[in-house]
Amino acid sequence: MGTKILIIQTAFIGDAILTLPLIQEVYKRYKNPSIDVICIPSTKDIFSSSPYVNKTFVLDKKNKHKSILQTIKFALTIRKNNYELLLSPHRSFRTSLVVLLSGAKNKIGFDVASLSFVYSEKIKYEKDFHEVKRNLSLLNDKKLLENWKILPECILPELDESIAGEITGKRFITIAPGSVWATKKYPWEYFSVVISELINDGFEIALIGGSEDKELCEKIKNHTDKSNGILNFAGKLNLLESISLLKRSELLISNDSAPTHMGMCADIPVLTIYCSTVPEFGFYPYNGKSAFVSYNELDCKPCGIHGHDKCPVKTFDCGKKLLPSDILKEVYILLKKN
Repeated sequence: MGTKILIIQTAFIGDAILTLPLIQEVYKRYKNPSIDVICIPSTKDIFSSSPYVNKTFVLDKKNKHKSILQTIKFALTIRKNNYELLLSPHRSFRTSLVVLLSGAKNKIGFDVASLSFVYSEKIKYEKDFHEVKRNLSLLNDKKLLENWKILPECILPELDESIAGEITGKRFITIAPGSVWATKKYPWEYFSVVISELINDGFEIALIGGSEDKELCEKIKNHTDKSNGILNFAGKLNLLESISLLKRSELLISNDSAPTHMGMCADIPVLTIYCSTVPEFGFYPYNGKSAFVSYNELDCKPCGIHGHDKCPVKTFDCGKKLLPSDILKEVYILLKKN
């Protein structure tokens, strides 16, 4: 067995997907390495689907490992694996505690990480970089940063025959209207208008999301003309199945949320809609056939890196002033380009 390497990424789904290029590059650089990953329950499938990951360890921060004592016990178990190299894109206190107790010989992380002294090598955190480029900077290779647009790779399952049958032979566009944060969600009424126009142009529409997005997707479907042209898969597909669906899609329209990065896994055209956030945070689609759209003529934008449950100034102009016609214009540019 080659070099034993540990990568820690206990952030959410989008962050996990954008860590895959780092894992792929690490695998290239070491002879027959054994790469393990520490992740959270919701991202285990992402890392397990990578052909470059040996084993995943789940740090359940909300339940099993919620207390500091439980986290310490988890870290001491990890320590037994005798890692030679540890890389951590994640920067939290809990992650740094695991790093401290990991026993890894060489520990590389960002200079802005909590308890950054636990790292043997600290890399400058570049706010202006795309997240993929930021992660790759942990390898401290300037040439790599010039060619950072590495797409995430994962092994995908076949779609269930009942799902595949619904989309076979159809020309469809996928829309992901949900987000954890309310101020990242493009108005559902506007999505309805966009969908109506696309159906009129001969497209079928596939709506995707988790079970928490099912009600939103149904609302959009029920308020859209020709709703029989809409297939609602929210809550019916797991993460990897959703990416398999995207691979068959002509285009994905998504908020600034995890589906954008799922679109990078599928390597399809993606149009990302920015309401309260901005692409400069480093989470835009980057595969060369995608784009983003944002209404920027606002003093209050961006109002936070993650978004909010409610608009802080109670107008939500960042969403409302980004009209359906603006979205459709970008959609047709992408469709023509690709």
